[in-house]
Amino acid sequence: MEFTAVLIKVVGLISEACRTVDKLPAALITSGIAQAAAALALAVFKSPSGIFVGHGKAPLYLYYGILIAVVIFGFVEASAGFYVSGNLTRRRAIGMAILWISILPIVLVAGLGGFVILK
Repeated sequence: MEFTAVLIKVVGLISEACRTVDKLPAALITSGIAQAAAALALAVFKSPSGIFVGHGKAPLYLYYGILIAVVIFGFVEASAGFYVSGNLTRRRAIGMAILWISILPIVLVAGLGGFVILK
């Protein structure tokens, strides 16, 4: 699937989850798995470029550290989707907070070029 199609589906799920509480677990699980898969694919298949090359080892460690943190956060977000689905009315605030926080890792992975690998 293309980057734009994946991004449109994830953004569509997030916007639907803001309006309807029933869509919140699906949005959490889908966006968590998509960002974890993109970050993992980026770490495995694409070597660092740009400012991460030619400045020593610290930027390389930062690059892979960011990607590992995004993978872990993606799996935590997907797990939170399963947790929220247990009781939607009481756990909606937790799910919405995680959903809004997840925008930053999606932007980081997109900025590093992670969704291009999903073509």
